[in-house]
Amino acid sequence: MCRLRLPWAVLFLFTVAAVAWQATAPALPATPKHPVTDDYHGVTVTDDYRWLENGRSPEVIAWTQAENAHARARLDPLPMHGEIQQFLKALDKASSPSYYALNVRGGVLFAMNFEPGKQQPMLVTLSSPDDLASRHIVLDPTQIDATNSTAIQFYVPSEDGSRVAVSLAQGGSEAGEVHVYEVRTGKALPDVVPHVTAIGGGSLVWKADGSGFYYTRYPRPGERPEQDLNFYQQIYFHRLDTPATADTYVLGKDFPRIAETVLSASQNGKFLLATVGNGDGGQYEHFLCDPDGRWTQITEFSDGVKAVVIGEDGVYMLSREHAPRGKLLQAPLSSPSVKNAKVIVPESSAVIQDFQYSLAGMQPTFLPTPTRLYVTELTGGPSQIRIYDRNGRELGSVPSEPVSTITEIVPLNGDEILFGNTSYVDPMAWFRYDASTRRVTKTAMRETSPVSFAEVEVVRDYATSKDGAKVPITILQHKGAKLDGANPAVLTGYGGFGLSTTPYFDPELVAWLDAGGVYAVGNIRGGGEFGEQWHQQGMLTHKQNVFDDFLACAEYLVNKGYTNPSKLGIEGGSNGGLLMGAVLTQRPDLFRAVVSVAGLYDMLRYETTQNGQYNATEYGSVQNPQQFRALYAYSPYHRVKDGVKYPAVLLMVGENDPRVDPWHSRKFAAALQSATASNYPVLLISFSNAGHGGIGSSEDQQIAMATYMLEFMYDQLGVKWVAPQIAH
Repeated sequence: MCRLRLPWAVLFLFTVAAVAWQATAPALPATPKHPVTDDYHGVTVTDDYRWLENGRSPEVIAWTQAENAHARARLDPLPMHGEIQQFLKALDKASSPSYYALNVRGGVLFAMNFEPGKQQPMLVTLSSPDDLASRHIVLDPTQIDATNSTAIQFYVPSEDGSRVAVSLAQGGSEAGEVHVYEVRTGKALPDVVPHVTAIGGGSLVWKADGSGFYYTRYPRPGERPEQDLNFYQQIYFHRLDTPATADTYVLGKDFPRIAETVLSASQNGKFLLATVGNGDGGQYEHFLCDPDGRWTQITEFSDGVKAVVIGEDGVYMLSREHAPRGKLLQAPLSSPSVKNAKVIVPESSAVIQDFQYSLAGMQPTFLPTPTRLYVTELTGGPSQIRIYDRNGRELGSVPSEPVSTITEIVPLNGDEILFGNTSYVDPMAWFRYDASTRRVTKTAMRETSPVSFAEVEVVRDYATSKDGAKVPITILQHKGAKLDGANPAVLTGYGGFGLSTTPYFDPELVAWLDAGGVYAVGNIRGGGEFGEQWHQQGMLTHKQNVFDDFLACAEYLVNKGYTNPSKLGIEGGSNGGLLMGAVLTQRPDLFRAVVSVAGLYDMLRYETTQNGQYNATEYGSVQNPQQFRALYAYSPYHRVKDGVKYPAVLLMVGENDPRVDPWHSRKFAAALQSATASNYPVLLISFSNAGHGGIGSSEDQQIAMATYMLEFMYDQLGVKWVAPQIAH
């Protein structure tokens, strides 16, 4: 199904010998129970597998290796294993180059560039989006690490475009170091700033004169107690050609313990902005630095301002205060406080997006230019660009593909912009919009599909959740497919942190659709598809709404004849992995196969990890009695019951994951394996040199991961593998 671009350590070599191994495949390891009891507000909770949390103990390492051996012995010998792997390799080689995370500084167009056959994306520059021959490679991570495990976490060019700061990390750890490179030569300068980790909002922004940059960092040993070294993030300044130990404190002593700070600059580089999140729950405060170096707080957490963009004539703010779908405010640069702001774009039926993260930093989804204001709007999942003048008068919209996603907006000269656009059936392309002629032109930075989507149709409808909420569901299938309930189907979703699931292009889906499969995406609560209210209805004590929405989407597919429970698979990762764990324990009868990657499953212990404490503003805390009851009610690990016939489950995790500790997957796998009364497998694959999501993933690692995901779903749902024709 959809490839989760996750970093996995090794590309497995599959030979005929694997078939012989199946006869002597190692059994599941014995997993003893060592009960530990905890008291939460008078409720006694027993944890049988607490010992699996210690990933460094020899017993846990041996247990994990045995789980890996068992899972791979089940999957490697499948006849389709090598065929899927070869198809994915051929698909990769036949794909076109891709460009993303664009930034323009000093008249130079920067971009991340992925080339077929390469193991990692590169940082490049181009003279124009229409002149790919002008591409200049600034940094190719594979040239500095032969293992291909070093990846670019983010990059920030200087104001004049002559230098670029790049955060590099290994093995998906996200514990990055910032290096500085000359753009013209690609030469590494001596400046290195350690531990500018991407997790927790690691970020930097150049001073306008190019003398150095501001960046976020955590305390160093000796500055705070050891338990606080991954908290209390602050802003420091690094001057070029000086050691990092000489960097000076700028701002942040009064930030919250779980502050996550992102730095950005105005287009002219004169004004700097610090966006400070109070953990992951969606509350922000903002600080503005003027050309004289003075920092001023312009919003507070209570103001409901989600995003700020600095224009030439003022500060633009996206507020959800008494406007859950968003309204745009403007305040003068001379007095930029939210208290001095006026509404220029009032709330409407569409949702104004706040911002998107990319390897080019935090990208605004609304953009002021000299005479225009471009605003990205969500309509339940798909998005579009609405145009206003600087006074908020609507001027229409920028033409884009139907049921598609606006990925980024990048300013060019005057009111001209570049924007990325993709859909479920159209690959990513960059378009130029000329405000004077209102013309949209596709640039040379466009991808082509190596497989055909000509026979694929996209259906949009609504499922009805338990409380009556209408939940959008998008369905991909072959044109003319019969709705007789016999089709294999896969459903996915996310539902958290206000992040919206928008249309995306995945050529791997063609194989599934050509085999008669159905693929569906639910825009469930917890996301931002319908604004802040949609998010809040799926967070904290309302998290069960997320699971009810997803279950409603699954029942919709069954009731409408798309599939039946014996042919229905589900997949998700991270917060979507929590979703998988919750729904499979609440409705095991509704699904036949589950793929869950890097999920949270023990919601009573997730706060014991570093990143779990940042997540508490989204999920809630066991220290709060009401929130504890909600967490305990749906915590997947605690909802596993002996004697229940659970569906087939594949859990995948990276051992270097700093966002979701891999012990979640170990404990959940052990509980399911002990409890299930079905004959379906519960498999755990753990990768020793990998992290969370697609961060740091080499292409070989992605192919290895995708092979396991695809073959597991095909095998369990009884679908024959037939590789589609690939155009070369």
